[in-house]
Amino acid sequence: MKSAADRLARLLGHFLPGPLPVRVRAWDGSQTGPADAPLVVLRSPDALRRLVWQPGELGVAEAYVTGDLNVEGDLADALSRAGRSVRDRPATRPGPAGMAAATALAVRLGAVGPPPKRPDGRARLTGGLHSVARDRAGISHHYDLSNDFYALLLDESMAYSCGYWTRPGDPAYTLADAQRDKLDLICRKLGLGPGDRLLDVGCGWGSLTVHAARAHKARVTAVTLSRAQHEFVTARAAREGVSDLVDVQLRHWRDIDGGGYDAAAAVEMGEHVGDAEYPAFAAKLHDVLRPGGRLLIQQMSRGSHAPGGGAFIETYIAPDMHMRPVGRTVDILETAGLEARSVESLREHYTTTIDAWRSTLEQRWSDVEALVGTTTARVWRLYLAGASLAFSERRMGVDQILAVRPTREGASAMPATPAAWYAEEGPA
Repeated sequence: MKSAADRLARLLGHFLPGPLPVRVRAWDGSQTGPADAPLVVLRSPDALRRLVWQPGELGVAEAYVTGDLNVEGDLADALSRAGRSVRDRPATRPGPAGMAAATALAVRLGAVGPPPKRPDGRARLTGGLHSVARDRAGISHHYDLSNDFYALLLDESMAYSCGYWTRPGDPAYTLADAQRDKLDLICRKLGLGPGDRLLDVGCGWGSLTVHAARAHKARVTAVTLSRAQHEFVTARAAREGVSDLVDVQLRHWRDIDGGGYDAAAAVEMGEHVGDAEYPAFAAKLHDVLRPGGRLLIQQMSRGSHAPGGGAFIETYIAPDMHMRPVGRTVDILETAGLEARSVESLREHYTTTIDAWRSTLEQRWSDVEALVGTTTARVWRLYLAGASLAFSERRMGVDQILAVRPTREGASAMPATPAAWYAEEGPA
């Protein structure tokens, strides 16, 4: 009698020529595939049924997050090796006879049947794309998971964005140090000083807001759509003694009023704005700045052929997100009347940052499971592993874009060189 692993190898052979990219252990204990390849464990035929009903990335992801499929060893390494193998050997579509044989194998494996129950945690957004209500629901799905969850995952600054690793080879240098260095780099690029007015759009849990107020004595207006973050940042500003310098507002970016800001920042918030809406977003940022005011955008980028986060991320993590090549974002900012002055890639820094989050997630796994449940914990394990690969393999980028609103006469009031941005102290 043929084992489940033998039948599975024959089934996959109809679609993927050559040796399997992974070693597979089936639910009956049988194994197939290269001995030195990552080991994928199929705990039940439901893992295959998920792929039958939902072929591609989302079917594999849901098999993993439900536990129907597991990976032994480092998940990112397994995804990388399997991905390279599949990209090097594109899948084929069998002819009628091959499809009939594949169907018969799928039936014998138990892959044919009613659709398995979908896991909890899918985003369920309604309404017009990037309407205020839909944007609020999308932000809530991702960021209101639990303040306690993010406190477990992030460092004490609660910065949920790419760090700036100035001493990556120093074992005493931590994620918290990299986030502090990132926040101070942003403040130096913006030229913040005592009394300057900063608009922090999409303020998260207040890492930049509080740092700019505490370390640079800036007056900060912090804007968020997340009720949980609004409450958190308000309490945090009071706890850290900067509430007199911080005004936290619960509102959509479209509803930001006033102007005359010396500086504005949007740190990994622009991905949520939308493609059609981004020109209006850029125009809003231009209009809130005084002439000579600076803007710092830290934003993820992606090729125009794949502008979203992918089926899994958009379903379970960040619905409605949109990314574009960094040059396209610069073009939109300049069309809005801003002048781009600097673009700095932090791509490798993000791989290091995400790997630090991954390490924390594994170290605190039992606490995370107890707080959000096993399914959500596995969603985040898969999300972070995939994100680490996306940056290390250059399928995604992240950049700091510094722009200025020039005066009517064209003056920028920018320093002659950026040397001071990379010094410990000094004028900016």
